[in-house]
Amino acid sequence: MSHAVFLHAAGDARVAPFNLREGGAGETLLDVAAVGLCGSDLHYYKDGGIGSAVIAAPFVPGHEFSGWLTEDLPELGLARGMLVAVDPNQACGHCEHCQRGHPNLCPEVVFIGAPPNDGAMTERIWVPKSQIVPVPQNLSPSDAVMLEPLGVAIHAVDLARPGLLERVALVGCGPIGLLILQVLRAMGVGEILACEPQPHRRALALKLGASKVGESVADITEWTKGEGLPLVIEATNVPEGFRDAIRAARIGGRIVLVGIPDGDSYVIPAAEARRRGLTIKFSRRMGHVYPRAIELVATGKVDVDAVVSHRFSLEEAPKAFRRHAANEPGLVKSLIYPGQQHRK
Repeated sequence: MSHAVFLHAAGDARVAPFNLREGGAGETLLDVAAVGLCGSDLHYYKDGGIGSAVIAAPFVPGHEFSGWLTEDLPELGLARGMLVAVDPNQACGHCEHCQRGHPNLCPEVVFIGAPPNDGAMTERIWVPKSQIVPVPQNLSPSDAVMLEPLGVAIHAVDLARPGLLERVALVGCGPIGLLILQVLRAMGVGEILACEPQPHRRALALKLGASKVGESVADITEWTKGEGLPLVIEATNVPEGFRDAIRAARIGGRIVLVGIPDGDSYVIPAAEARRRGLTIKFSRRMGHVYPRAIELVATGKVDVDAVVSHRFSLEEAPKAFRRHAANEPGLVKSLIYPGQQHRK
């Protein structure tokens, strides 16, 4: 009998026996190598849901994961035992949104690890073969896990369309913010002014290439003499994130909102946004970005391992949820290793 992490309700994560379902047509079975504790997983834990996606019955979270194949997949050129990543987003492929190149916005999407669909915080999982992502075999399980959040960062920067040497404000230096920071650097932007309340994350942002990192958006306002910057990317988990992004933007500027706010609500001053005449985009998940994510990691242009601060066994996962919900100092990104101890 295998085990899994179940989210029963807000604040209630438990490890319990898990009855693995039978595989369906077109699916393959993976031994889960590693799985990330994502900000969205944390929202399910803290709030009991995200918008209309609520916990109606216990479910297994985890959509950022890598695993080892349990069978040969000759149609993909893959053999049993090879490490692979997985795209958790199964779009319908037929609606107008999919046809327009927006599978991340498909209303009929089946998303691994979002209720009611069980995810990868378990020892084995069935996944559609069409969602298997081959990776270079010199990548570690943790590198392969981090391709999914890196894909979220790439998609956000795609929406932002930064110009060469353009100055950028980054609001929030959590895992996604730190990956966005590295993608921006790879894109050849100019000065990156960031803000982040936690000192260990500020230090990491400086190490990964931010020009200046302040404690709050007031620092960005001071550094720009109140003018703001032409491009702002927000990657926080607080309702005030949208407000701070507005205050960091100059007149006629652009904002891309990536974070999911606690409580699923924003706090914004309407007049400040309106009087700046801002262009605002919302970023959700990703599109077809895995090839670029793999290349960025394989070539060393993005250091995904630098973002991983903690590693837990499956049995320790409830503790990981509690520690992240309490926003303990020192935490950035945590990975969970089912059936093994802290293996990279």
